[in-house]
Amino acid sequence: MTRTQLAFFLLLTAHLTSLGQALPVNKNSTQATKNLYANLKRLSQKGIMFGHQDALAYGIGWKYEVGRSDVKEVVGEYPAVVGWELGHLELGKPMNLDSVPFQKMQAYAQEVYAQGGLNTFSWHLNNPVDPSKTSWDAADFTIRHLFQDKKALKRYKSWLDGLAGFMKSLKGPNGELIPVVFRPLHEHTGSWFWWGRKHCSPEEYKQMWRFTVDYLRKKKANNLLFAYSTDRFTSREDYLERYPGDDYVDIVGFDIYHRPPANADANQLAQSNQNFVKETRQMVETLRQIGQEKNKVWTLSETGLETLPVTDWWTNVLAPIVKDSGLSYVMVWRNARPDHFYAPYPGQKSAQDFKSFYQNPNVFFMKKVARENLYAPVPQDKLGVKK
Repeated sequence: MTRTQLAFFLLLTAHLTSLGQALPVNKNSTQATKNLYANLKRLSQKGIMFGHQDALAYGIGWKYEVGRSDVKEVVGEYPAVVGWELGHLELGKPMNLDSVPFQKMQAYAQEVYAQGGLNTFSWHLNNPVDPSKTSWDAADFTIRHLFQDKKALKRYKSWLDGLAGFMKSLKGPNGELIPVVFRPLHEHTGSWFWWGRKHCSPEEYKQMWRFTVDYLRKKKANNLLFAYSTDRFTSREDYLERYPGDDYVDIVGFDIYHRPPANADANQLAQSNQNFVKETRQMVETLRQIGQEKNKVWTLSETGLETLPVTDWWTNVLAPIVKDSGLSYVMVWRNARPDHFYAPYPGQKSAQDFKSFYQNPNVFFMKKVARENLYAPVPQDKLGVKK
């Protein structure tokens, strides 16, 4: 970098900061990753991006077919955000815990990037103290034992080496690193994972998070934005109890699923819908306050209604939750099989309502987001502070 280029970069950085445009917590982030972060903040002022887990890999009745997506087959285009899962990468297996080959995942992530969309990655990793145990084998004190056991810590470092290697293998057509969102150690306000609330102290959770981020920085995985994602929470204090600090988090979010009572009648279902909208919107408003105060991007990182039995779920449940919320994106879970799916497919009872949701001018799918150039510098006339 020449002296003139350096001076311009420092001036631009100061300008961005003065306008409330925070930079990623990794000061060595690639320029495209910095651009992405600024654009996520900018775009959230205009509307919300829609996402779907594993959207390009499989759907109801198909798997690994080029150009397919259940969402695309309903509305004519891909979701703007696609989620991927890294569980079993740490075990050296060729495919993840949902049987998606990592080689295919790499190609799909490259396709999402090439089309202008956003990739986000979760990691349901096995237990580094006892690798025979999954994320869901909720062993107490795992994190405490990890930092007391040199062999286990060495194992975890090797897992992070592999993860960093995978992230750095995500490259665009010119060899550039593809910026992605990495969402580790999620849903920790619940206790179904070994890193959950009942299995470690707040300080232990923070130690695990900071160690993970620091190690990935050290390994020069400079294309990552780090997303902190709780499950249900009751207050600002509850949300922030295990928050590792502003220097370790780029994106704040939470996961919440709509689970109406089994065999509910029409009145019970209507009440369930109302309660879910009210409770989730309260959490969104708390998250908005936290995001504004900390100058972070905020998201609804996982949500959905399994099998979508509510015909108008998209316009009468999800839409009121995300409307004018400042959320960057909302992502529904995967379409695994006929008894476990969260996005509509052709002929599914909520498909028509999903088309209405799609037509909302403030909901962005792939084509609209592509026009926003997520990985390009933010135009000077579009710099500003999120309201």
